[in-house]
Amino acid sequence: MNTSTPSLAPRAARAFSFTLAACAVALLAGCASPSHTITPEGQARAAADNPAPPTDKDFPALESAKWKQGTFPSLEALRAMRTGMGKDQVRDLLNWPHFSEGIFGVREWNYIFHFRTGKGPEFITCQYMVRFNSDVLTHGMYWKNPACAALLNPVEVKPVAVVVPPAAPRKITLAADGLFRFDRSALADLLPEGKRRVEALGAELQRSGSKLNGVVVTGHTDRLGSDSYNDALSLSRANTVRDLLVAQGLDGKRIRTVGEGKRRPVATCDGARATPALVSCLQPNRRVDIEVSAEQ
Repeated sequence: MNTSTPSLAPRAARAFSFTLAACAVALLAGCASPSHTITPEGQARAAADNPAPPTDKDFPALESAKWKQGTFPSLEALRAMRTGMGKDQVRDLLNWPHFSEGIFGVREWNYIFHFRTGKGPEFITCQYMVRFNSDVLTHGMYWKNPACAALLNPVEVKPVAVVVPPAAPRKITLAADGLFRFDRSALADLLPEGKRRVEALGAELQRSGSKLNGVVVTGHTDRLGSDSYNDALSLSRANTVRDLLVAQGLDGKRIRTVGEGKRRPVATCDGARATPALVSCLQPNRRVDIEVSAEQ
């Protein structure tokens, strides 16, 4: 029986080949070994450099990239790029360059970056170049298309002024028959229940804490009687309600009164003679409307 141990030579050869390939990748990227220690003096020199920016011809052709797919970079990482950074720091932010830049003394890294447009899978492609000085510190970062640099600008969110629409006027309708004695309009002619309702409304507006913009008190009558008589009666009743609201503490300057007479009926009834049935049918038209506009 053969008890000899298989040769280790093939395994060793494979391991050596893998190591050699890894080193070749690193060498081609121009960053085979970690960057040296960064000193304040070196950073100062990088900041003082004023290299000429590259032209479009200085950027490598996209089809010559070693990693042609490019990447979708972090915007925050790109915003963190500064002069005076070493290759390790750049690689930590942007990863390896996408082109074979050379082996020794590499002073330039080039990238292919993609940015989403927000329209489904659509994106735009930009070329980005990082240049290093003799201390192997960054002293220039450039976009082939200057418009790509604008993609790093944070989106300005302008505060939207919230316009609160004014509250719709609150409308209270009081039946005149429940407010005044028949065919009367003076304060002394107010019925107890009608007076209580107007006083309660005035007290409610005072307690609510609302800033009163205005109150419109409109008196209405039925169609029985002359136009002039009904106009005068409706206005007189509106004035009486206003005076009662002012007595509750409301500002009289903010209360306007209107006498509509019989011009805005809400009920239509047949007949011309003032029979009890017709008077009863026309009752909804005899009313006082109070519209209140106030800020909450």
